[in-house]
Amino acid sequence: MTKNIYTSRILILNFGSQYSQLLVRRIRELGVYCELMAWDITKAQIRDFAPNGIILSGGPESTIKADSPRASEYVFQAGVPVLGICYGMQTIIIQLGGKINQNTNQREFGYAQVAVITDSWLVRNIKDDISRNGQPLLDVWMSHNDNVTSLPHNFITVASTKTCPFAIVANEEKHFYGVQFHPEVTHTRQGQHILKRFVLDICCCQALWTPAHIKVNAINRIREQVGNERVILGLSGGVDSSVTAMLLHYAIGDNLTCVFIDNGLLRLHEASQVLEMFGNNLGINIVYVPSENRFLRALVGITDPEMKRKIIGQVFINIFEEQAKRFKQKVKWLAQGTIYPDIIESAGFLTSKAHVIKSHHNVGGLPNKLKMKLIEPLKELFKDEVRQIGLELGLPYHMIYRHPFPGPGLGVRILGEVKKEYCDLLRQADMIFIEELHKANLYYKVSQAFAVFIPIFSVGVMGDRRKYQPVVSLRAVETIDFMTAHWAHLPYELLERVSNRIINEIDGISRVVYDISGKPPATIEWE
Repeated sequence: MTKNIYTSRILILNFGSQYSQLLVRRIRELGVYCELMAWDITKAQIRDFAPNGIILSGGPESTIKADSPRASEYVFQAGVPVLGICYGMQTIIIQLGGKINQNTNQREFGYAQVAVITDSWLVRNIKDDISRNGQPLLDVWMSHNDNVTSLPHNFITVASTKTCPFAIVANEEKHFYGVQFHPEVTHTRQGQHILKRFVLDICCCQALWTPAHIKVNAINRIREQVGNERVILGLSGGVDSSVTAMLLHYAIGDNLTCVFIDNGLLRLHEASQVLEMFGNNLGINIVYVPSENRFLRALVGITDPEMKRKIIGQVFINIFEEQAKRFKQKVKWLAQGTIYPDIIESAGFLTSKAHVIKSHHNVGGLPNKLKMKLIEPLKELFKDEVRQIGLELGLPYHMIYRHPFPGPGLGVRILGEVKKEYCDLLRQADMIFIEELHKANLYYKVSQAFAVFIPIFSVGVMGDRRKYQPVVSLRAVETIDFMTAHWAHLPYELLERVSNRIINEIDGISRVVYDISGKPPATIEWE
């Protein structure tokens, strides 16, 4: 009998913190399922979700403003533990009868040391150090302008800093807690221990959200949803579509058909690798559609990055529609590799007040005229969870942990107009860069590395002959969440070796440069 991995669950109400997704991931890392929902969800929605505990996230607003966000009153009537973080703590205080004040002399941003002055279940036996007078100390990350000035009835002060007298507060009887700092960030050294105490001990959650359980659950849900009907999936070779294909293959076998559209904008040998892995080795039904000429014709004369993205996406949709209509047996389901951040970032379910951060190519899917039902086996999972499921399914490590590759492929790594000769040059340069990173045992130590084709010409000299050829830039970054990134400080010897190989082995590139821009202000991809 399979376990119900949703038995224990935490609800996170999102007040707009930049760390909200990170907070969800931190709870999932404890082995407990949780979801991020809007701060303004209704009593009925909370009851339907039936959480074991509720966490109120941080946010950019000020609770002292009359129109600032407030949690549903039902949060405090549901009979489950509640943890407020930063803004979330302040809205607990103000909604339950305490007071908040804005004092610029008491605002805190960055590192702070919290002294635990009263015993509380939330932080009992959790400490980084001990003060001279024997008080437990916690190293935390603060980010707040407003401060609590008085507590609601039955709340106690658990910890404080020199400028923040109410850094941790608690109502032990009701299991309501507030922390002014951010336990979800790594700068708060004991943050994960505090979250673990709240989720596993105070909320009494079971750690059922594990890769092995998620895999079994996903396969069973696909079988229940699809039955004996046929499914079509656009396979790109990326992590999300590959794991989706494997889950569907395990669940429904030959009732899955993958359509692999080779747009001519892939990495070197990528098409043959995908066909070998999924077709020959795993026996999945694959329809291979070589379409390089069609994509390149559509991109002639196009230099604007957004226009290139839209054209590549539209041509893909057109070809996919054509292929779907050719199947002799009726296909009822369209599968997509949509993951949880895609849905969050598209503001598809957060709130009517939410701003769309970006539209995503998976959310909403292909046009309704395909008349297919949509199945998205990964839509509850973050990228790191998808990778763990991939390993559980038997996909090789080098495929699962390959660096991210943009949906439009080389179309946005060639600046300006995309031409076949540019694609061929860039594929070779990129391969040399990745090959040398592997040789130096650095590939998995950087988060993303690739080459960019720059259509400006530079003078070079080879064999006493003058050459006037394009430039390639190397890009390597280190990041945790891809929201911010540092340029990777690769060894000079490695960069020199890569540059020499590219210039000597590829006829058509005269100069190699290295991008040392961080994000922000730059983005990771150039376009």
